[in-house]
Amino acid sequence: MIADVIKNLRDQRGMSQSELAKRLSITRSSVCAWEQGLSCPTAQYIIELAKLFRVSSDYILGITNEQTVQLSGLTNEEKQIIQALVQYFDNNKNKSSG
Repeated sequence: MIADVIKNLRDQRGMSQSELAKRLSITRSSVCAWEQGLSCPTAQYIIELAKLFRVSSDYILGITNEQTVQLSGLTNEEKQIIQALVQYFDNNKNKSSG
């Protein structure tokens, strides 16, 4: 459900509803309505949410449950750091399941 996805993404980043609203130039009550399932963000705001949280719009819409990280806009050094972290977690996951 879109409502749960938006709330979870916002919570994961330690962001308040007011902070998210400010970043999107909307009211806090709009964010609250999205998270309560009373209304849905327009396509424009789904795109903005995807960019802000660096996930796909498919993830926000619940089309896929696979959460990806968008690396566009990051420097090569930042991308290398993220890739190293992913590799670290993959290696540790394999060790703990083996």
